[in-house]
Amino acid sequence: MHKAWNIIKGSFSEFFSNKVLKLSASLAYFTIFSLPGLLIIIIWVSNFFYGQHQVENAIYAQLDKMMGHLAAENIQGAITNAANSNGGTIARIIGIASLILGATSVFGEIQDSINDIWQLKAKPRKGRGVLRLIINRLLSFSMIITLGFILLVSLVINSAVDMLMTKLTSYYPNTTVVLVYIINLIITIAVITLIFAAIFKMLPDAKIKWRNVWVGAFVTALLFVGGRYLISFYLGHNRATTTYGAAGSLVVVLLWVYYSAAILYFGAAFTHVYVKERGSRIYPSNYAVWVKQVEVEPRVTS
Repeated sequence: MHKAWNIIKGSFSEFFSNKVLKLSASLAYFTIFSLPGLLIIIIWVSNFFYGQHQVENAIYAQLDKMMGHLAAENIQGAITNAANSNGGTIARIIGIASLILGATSVFGEIQDSINDIWQLKAKPRKGRGVLRLIINRLLSFSMIITLGFILLVSLVINSAVDMLMTKLTSYYPNTTVVLVYIINLIITIAVITLIFAAIFKMLPDAKIKWRNVWVGAFVTALLFVGGRYLISFYLGHNRATTTYGAAGSLVVVLLWVYYSAAILYFGAAFTHVYVKERGSRIYPSNYAVWVKQVEVEPRVTS
């Protein structure tokens, strides 16, 4: 209990000392411009293995559940407009490049923010700055492919669960509702844990052991699942967004990403404190260094 209290207290201390709310606001700004491209690429990747219609329906259903019908509808419209843009071959190439650049910028922002929380900084050798930038973009794009794969796995699992529930309903109609809720909750937590584990392991310029990654990702997933309902309840009952008129749905997306990012970064702070409490630390990768902040009192001159 003493260690648990130290981890919780240390997590909140790092949450505020690293100005996580400011980092969350920055991520929300980047996401507004990157979200359509990010979802389009995820749909494209998933479409190689699964039907596009099923993937799109699954994504829009999740957006509707998390952000509300109006925000999900506007995001769907933005995705449709971006995917069906007219133009020649050159215009299409430029459009696809813009989508990839915009989508990967979200993960670049997450990478920098978690580096700050874990007190790390990428420091490429001289003459390798451009190479490091390209590697970061490729790493961010691999995260998109990973998300697409996780989405694909969750779709397959959900399809299998739906078939199982159909069979069970005919035999145990009274207990099926509770069973469906429990199974869906377990699948949701497992999928979100996989996503956070991929983020904590792949994005930061760090060397961190998998056992620490899983603990941090699982705790973050629990906070995210619980926070998701609170955020949805808040957005559903808060009338502040209605004052923005037609831009209200945009404000809903901004607020949802802002609060979700705060949960993600709190999970990163928790992981950092948890590793230190175990008597270890998160090491920088081969091209990164630790960062130490030192307060210096000004000299008083006569």
